[in-house]
Amino acid sequence: MFSFPAKWASLAALQGLLSVAAGAFGAHALSHHLDANALSWWHTASQYLMYHALVGLLAAALASYLPAAKKIIILFVVGNIIFSGSLYIMALTGVLWLGAITPIGGTCYLLGWFFLTKSLWQWQTNKQEPETK
Repeated sequence: MFSFPAKWASLAALQGLLSVAAGAFGAHALSHHLDANALSWWHTASQYLMYHALVGLLAAALASYLPAAKKIIILFVVGNIIFSGSLYIMALTGVLWLGAITPIGGTCYLLGWFFLTKSLWQWQTNKQEPETK
């Protein structure tokens, strides 16, 4: 059975795999079928999916040091689903109202980065030795 960090790290790694596959698919299979706007959305979705897959792996690797690791990883996973997912669907279908939910994914990213920053700051602060006189 997977422990917390391994389960979430494997999900982040899967998102990295999906990012590479989607990026290649967009560059090779979709480049002649989508307009410039749709290709731009596809490219942005693939980039953000990879960025947040990598930071999810980092948070999983540091889980024993970060009290908010699970929250951080969940925010990045949900952000990837909503942000990148909505952009991928918009690019493929032209359903533009999905652009209204894309910022919800972006907000998940921002919250994930906030909690990562806060956890790293607290870890470093708690790690410091008291000064001797």
